[in-house]
Amino acid sequence: MIKVTGLTYIYQQGMPFEKKAVDNVSFEIPTGDFLAIIGHTGSGKSTLIQHFNALLKPTQGKIEIDGIDVTDPKTNLMEIRKNVGLVFQYPEHQLFEETVYKDIAFGPKNMELSDSEIEKRVKSSALAVGLSEELLQKSPFELSGGQKRRAAIAGVLSMSPKVMILDEPTAGLDPKGRDEILGELSTLHKQNPDMTILFVSHSMEDVAKLAEHVLVMDHGRIAMHGTTSEVFAKSGELKKIGLDVPQITELTHRLIKDGIDIRPDIYTVKFASEIYKNLIKEAENV
Repeated sequence: MIKVTGLTYIYQQGMPFEKKAVDNVSFEIPTGDFLAIIGHTGSGKSTLIQHFNALLKPTQGKIEIDGIDVTDPKTNLMEIRKNVGLVFQYPEHQLFEETVYKDIAFGPKNMELSDSEIEKRVKSSALAVGLSEELLQKSPFELSGGQKRRAAIAGVLSMSPKVMILDEPTAGLDPKGRDEILGELSTLHKQNPDMTILFVSHSMEDVAKLAEHVLVMDHGRIAMHGTTSEVFAKSGELKKIGLDVPQITELTHRLIKDGIDIRPDIYTVKFASEIYKNLIKEAENV
């Protein structure tokens, strides 16, 4: 689905304060993947994702999405942006219409779809993110923080993108709102197996709950790219570049350090409970 080759992006190139935000990165993301992009502040995460729907054009390098060269000047950017939906951090700040319905319908309306098709997309997108139909006629500013976030996501979903990109989807939400968004994203991925989902996050717990693969950025370069278990198994390397690991992974690595023979790639409580139960049974049988 996504192929990045030798991507480099320099802010204020040729100026006294020029900065290389992304430095010669290459990787591929298969169709239907659920990928987390992590890294410390300033590592290049947000700059990277803004290239996927051509909000930024690379200083060097090439990006292909579904076989289309995004960096080719002849490429129709409108088509790219229909297929690649980007939900910014705090997307509720972008809500502006009189009703939630009109906000979700904004994208499909600009695609010049029929009124019946727009209505169909609005209702199905709202349902997909857990917004009830009665909320559609309310002002978006009457909604809770979590509901606003879901309305913004529904607005991108209504364009039926092949790729959905979310920048810090749970930032600023209370625990209830955070859990709701995580649950909706998990359900969305299960119901749309061909949709490729990328999300940037500082929460390792969120990454552990959702991601199938993880890409780690460090000073504009890729430090790691692999399955979630492979990446979190390298807790020492992650800490060296200023990142944490899920609490259950931290506990596991402390046990290993204390001489307990246990696999290092544990990153969810559910998985850990199974492994720990087996350890206890083995100890009881000794």
